[in-house]
Parts: sequence; C-alpha cells; structure tokens
Amino acid sequence: MTARHYRIQLDGVLGSRFSGSFAGFHLEQAPTGTVLVGTCPDSSALFGVLDQVANLGLGLLTVDSYPAEAPGP
Repeated sequence: MTARHYRIQLDGVLGSRFSGSFAGFHLEQAPTGTVLVGTCPDSSALFGVLDQVANLGLGLLTVDSYPAEAPGP
C-alpha cells in the first residue's frame, strides 16, 4: 500500500493540546466537531490513528482518503 491522505471527521471537539496526539495530522475545527487531516504511510498507521480516536472516546463520523500524489479536496 502506498501513502494516502486522509480527512477524518470526529464527533467531538479536540482542543489544541491534542494536536501532538496524532502524528502526521493536524486538527481543523468544523461545525460538527474536529477534522484530522494528514497522511498515513500504510493501513497500520491509519488503524493507529483510529485507535487513538477510540481511546479518547470520540465518535467517528467519516474517513475520506485520496492518493498522496493528488491535491486535497
């Protein structure tokens, strides 16, 4: 698997103190909660991010992906 960009929408608001909790991702605030935007080199890294979301007790709304070579949405 090659690296892919991800946009992960969460049902919950994460403050800036969590910005270091998701390696390779930055946080964006959205009307419905928080969006994580970043790149994962493989599916194991993606599952690590999703595990962190679950560990924080946040709801997962959507996971969108696109090739790392492509510009973001």
